[in-house]
Amino acid sequence: MTDNSENDWKAQTALVHGGVTRSHFGETSEAIYLTQGFVYDSAEAAEARFKGEEPGFVYSRYANPTVDMFERRMCALEGAEEARAMSSGMAAVTAALLCSLRTGDHVVAGRALFGSCRWVVETLMPRYGIETTLVDGAKLENWKAAVRPNTKLFFLESPTNPTLEVADIAGVAALANEVGGRLVVDNVFATPLLQKPLELGAHVVVYSATKHIDGQGRCLGGVVLSDREWIDEQLQDFFRHTGPSLSPFNAWTLLKGLETLPLRVRQQTESAGRIADLLADHPKVARVIYPGRKDHPQADIIARQMKGGSTLICAELKGGKKDAFAFENALKIFQISNNLGDAKSLITHPATTTHKNLSDEARAELGIGDGTLRLSVGLEDGDDLLTDIERALDAT
Repeated sequence: MTDNSENDWKAQTALVHGGVTRSHFGETSEAIYLTQGFVYDSAEAAEARFKGEEPGFVYSRYANPTVDMFERRMCALEGAEEARAMSSGMAAVTAALLCSLRTGDHVVAGRALFGSCRWVVETLMPRYGIETTLVDGAKLENWKAAVRPNTKLFFLESPTNPTLEVADIAGVAALANEVGGRLVVDNVFATPLLQKPLELGAHVVVYSATKHIDGQGRCLGGVVLSDREWIDEQLQDFFRHTGPSLSPFNAWTLLKGLETLPLRVRQQTESAGRIADLLADHPKVARVIYPGRKDHPQADIIARQMKGGSTLICAELKGGKKDAFAFENALKIFQISNNLGDAKSLITHPATTTHKNLSDEARAELGIGDGTLRLSVGLEDGDDLLTDIERALDAT
């Protein structure tokens, strides 16, 4: 989707200029094409466009000029041949997983998944006769042991939500190739700046663009990226006929978010590393999981596949739910929210919010205790954030 000059650009340049299509007015900022349909110069032109013989747009549910710019910019960043932008992250995940599956197929997924992703795997897929197996994704041997003759798809988050567990993407991708399957990676927590799953061998990458890509709490969005053949043959008809298309206005907002993504992620990751170190040394904290620390359980894998830590931190308070709630309530800068990747620092108690629908056993299996907290670090001054954390711990 990108021309040769864009292929030579580094990420920060591609995120400002990539994929731009200007109208005859020569606008500086990308145009918002708020239109449902398009007109044709003649009946013959309409026929040719619907046949795919003439380039152009026919209906914004299928494709739209502003959405197309966002897709092309994401391709330039991710190194993908093709992308489809969607109305939310979960629309992107669901489409990426279901578009190529049939009754009788088998899916292997990491058990550490966002609650809605786990519902799709555990509840929705079996309704349509798709077999599923959840595994401890941190151990490659578990992925290998779960493979069946009918295994067609592998799905993982890395780092995971909320415990920041990391999977060996290259290892799982090699396994998928060996058995003729495909690996879908949810790369939200790493962002495309800190980890590139396609370069590691993954076949499909999905994002909730609602998170870091917008990064300012304004709109929903999602995107699926892969090779052109898979998108044309597997995803396109599913996308076209089920209608999870992205609003042109949201696409424009996400384009603006991409322009500042490197600056935001760099600042957020730097502050997150400092906060993780503070929490790890505090007597009221039982454990801290952060990809930028040497004590992370999968530090060796992180060194191979990630370019930095994360904007997210997982911490476990010794006092359980009581202390976790007291800590949240004592914070002045961090805001209690189930969102993440925002310019504002946010904190979440997963056991009572994002992962509340899991059983106690399932949460324990994932390492989500009553004292577990997920911190999403924003753009505030790092020293102010450290002070906010220290004061809240003292008040707990």
